Amino acid sequence: MNKIALYPGTFDPITNGHYDIIERARNLFGTVIVAVAASVDKKPMFTLDERIKMAKAATQHLDGVEVVGFDNLTVELASEFNAKVLIRGLRAVSDFEYELQLGYLNNSLDDTIETVYLMPKLKHAFVSSSIVRNLLKFHGKTEHLLPPQVQSIIGGMN
Repeated sequence: MNKIALYPGTFDPITNGHYDIIERARNLFGTVIVAVAASVDKKPMFTLDERIKMAKAATQHLDGVEVVGFDNLTVELASEFNAKVLIRGLRAVSDFEYELQLGYLNNSLDDTIETVYLMPKLKHAFVSSSIVRNLLKFHGKTEHLLPPQVQSIIGGMN
């Protein structure tokens, strides 16, 4: 049976930590849908279309991975794709409380949804989109934090 997992996030931009979770989720589930949230309340640095483009570029060579944009409830999107598993990343204890609340919330909205938490490999544990955005603001080095395809897209924007 082909299990479909949904990996929602803002991905502003998609990092090596995100990519690591996508690869590992793909090994656990037949299909992984990377769902790029509009997240207008977060005031992302990159537009939704730019973030989708970056996520597609980073994952285009991975079989079983699809990238979509969305601006509705995560559980509604999961239902559209018949996904019963949500993937969430945990880097540190500080992520845990928020992610646990989100997992319970999603399950309260649809009790058929399970949330699976994956930790990135240790070398990516400190990587976050907000760290990357701060480095980009000051023209800092980000090559070691981003998939090469994403670095290329961002470099082409400047």
